[in-house]
Amino acid sequence: MAAKLGQLLLNNNIITEDQLNKVLELQKKEGGRIGSNLVSLGYLTEYALVDFLSRQYGVPSIALSHEDIDPSIIKFVPYEVANKYLIFPISKNGASLKLAMTDPSNMFAIDDVKFMTGYDVEPVVAAESAIREVISKHYEQSDLKDAINGIDLEDDSLDLIQEADDDMDMNELKNAVEEAPVVKLVNLILSEAITRGASDIHLEPYEKTFRIRYRVDGVLYDVMQPPIRLKAALSSRLKIMAELDIAERRLPQDGRIKLKVRDKGIDLRVSTLPTLFGEKIVMRILDKSNLNLDLTKLGFEKKALKDFEEAIRSPFGMVLVTGPTGSGKTTTLYSAMSTINKIDVNIMTAEDPVEYNLLGVNQVHVREDIGLTFAAALRSFLRQDPDIVMVGEIRDYETAEIAVKAALTGHLVLSTLHTNDAPSTISRLLNMGIEPFLVSASVILILAQRLCRKICEQCKEEVETHENSLASIGFSQDEIGTFKTMKGKGCTTCGGTGYKGRIALYEVMPVKEEIKEMVIKGATGAELKKAAINLGMSSLRKSGLTKIKEGVTTMEEILRVTFAD
Repeated sequence: MAAKLGQLLLNNNIITEDQLNKVLELQKKEGGRIGSNLVSLGYLTEYALVDFLSRQYGVPSIALSHEDIDPSIIKFVPYEVANKYLIFPISKNGASLKLAMTDPSNMFAIDDVKFMTGYDVEPVVAAESAIREVISKHYEQSDLKDAINGIDLEDDSLDLIQEADDDMDMNELKNAVEEAPVVKLVNLILSEAITRGASDIHLEPYEKTFRIRYRVDGVLYDVMQPPIRLKAALSSRLKIMAELDIAERRLPQDGRIKLKVRDKGIDLRVSTLPTLFGEKIVMRILDKSNLNLDLTKLGFEKKALKDFEEAIRSPFGMVLVTGPTGSGKTTTLYSAMSTINKIDVNIMTAEDPVEYNLLGVNQVHVREDIGLTFAAALRSFLRQDPDIVMVGEIRDYETAEIAVKAALTGHLVLSTLHTNDAPSTISRLLNMGIEPFLVSASVILILAQRLCRKICEQCKEEVETHENSLASIGFSQDEIGTFKTMKGKGCTTCGGTGYKGRIALYEVMPVKEEIKEMVIKGATGAELKKAAINLGMSSLRKSGLTKIKEGVTTMEEILRVTFAD
C-alpha cells in the first residue's frame, strides 16, 4: 500500500514529490507505515489522512473516541489479527460486521476477517493512533479480566502467603506465587502500564478493597480493583521478581526489576511499605527509550536555554536544579551532562539510585547503609581527577560544604535541591550553614522547574476564555486578545483526558553581580526574586503563561503546578 497511498496523495497535490521521497527513504531505514510516517514527519495530520482515505475509497470515516464499543464484538477478531492489520471490530448488524481500518483498501485483511467470522465486512476508516489505542485498551482489559478470573480464589496456596511467618518453608511459599494465573496477571499489569506510558504503578491494600493505580503524565488513575484475597499473592510475586525477602513484611524494602517488553529494556524501581492492611508497593518505571536528552526539546524558552547552556559550559562553579519530587530534575541534569559529555572531560556522578546509564559518565550508586553517602562519594571524586561532578541531591551541610569547595577549586558541580523556586534556593543553602560569601562565590546559576501536561494534539480545539480569568492568572491587558486559548476535548489517543505527554516549565536565575552583592548583604528570598525578575528572569508562572499563549497547555494545568508571582 505504501507506494500506492503515497502516489495517490502526490497525484491529489496533498504532498510533494520531495516529501514522498523522504517518507519512502525513512520507511526503508526504519520501517513503519507510510501514513504514520507522513504524520510523524509533519507533512499532514491524521485527520487529513483519514478524510482523504474516506473520500478516495468511498467509505465513511469514524471517530473511535465517540463510539460505544460492545465487548462481546471484540472476540470476533483475535488480538494478533487486529494488531497485524491495524483493524478493530465495532459492531454487528445482521450478517455484517463493521470494521474500523487504517487502510480500507486492504483486501487481505477484509478476506481474513470474512473467513474467520463468516460475516460480511463493512469497512470504515479511522486514525491509526485511535485504532492502536482501542486495541491496547480493550484487548488488554479483556486479558486482565481473564487473568483475574483464571485465579482460583479458593486455592489453599493463597492462604500460605497470607499466613506465612519466618518459620515457613520459603520454597513452599515461592511455589504458591509462581502459579501461571498469578504470573500472568502481574505480567499484564506491568505491560499495560508500559503501554499506557505510566511513570509509576501503585498497588494499595485497604481493609475491604485492593486497588491498582497508574500515574500517567503526573496524575494518578484507578485502573483496576482485583479481589482483596489477591493482594498477598501479587505483592509476593513482585517481591520475588525484585529479589526481596518475601517473608519480611514488617519493614520497608527496595529492589529493582529488569524487563524486556516489546523489545524495549525497562527498569522498575520497586519500593514496599508495610501499611495497616498489608504491603503497599510502588514501582517507578524507567523506560530508556523515552529518555529525551535534547535540551532544546524539554520546554526551555530561548533566553533561559542560552543562560543554562552558558552555565553548564563554565569551567567551574555550581549549577543547581530545584523542584519537587517527580518534576523532571534528573532528566534536565542528564540532558545537561549529555550536552557537555566530551572525550576530553571526566564526568563523575553520585546518585540515589542511578536511574539511567550514560555512556562515558562514571556513575556511582550511593548506599547510605554501608557508609557510601553523597558526602563520602563526593570526597572520593575529588581524588579521581574530575572536571565535572554531579551530586544527586544536596541534603545536608557536609555535602553542601564539599560541593561548594569543589566549585571553588576548579570543578563544575551540578546538583539538585528541594525548594519552591530559584531564589529560595539561596536561603536553603544559607540555612544549611554555608557562609553567604561562599554561596555568592560558588553558585553561578539556579534553575527551578515543574512539569505540566500538554494538550493532546489529536483533539485540540479552541475555547472561549473570559478576560477576567486571563487577567487573574497573570496576563496583562496588552496580552489579552492577542492569542487563542486551547484545550483537548478528549479522544482515544489521550484516554479521554484531553492531555498527552508533559513539558517542563523553567525559571532560570543566573547569579549575576547584583545578586551576589545582595546575597552577601543578607537579602531575603522575596528581594532576590524581585531583583532577578528585573534582571530578565522569567518566573515559573510566566513560563506557564507563555505555554498557554503557544497553545501547548491549559490555564487549569498552570494553576495546578505554579504559584502566582
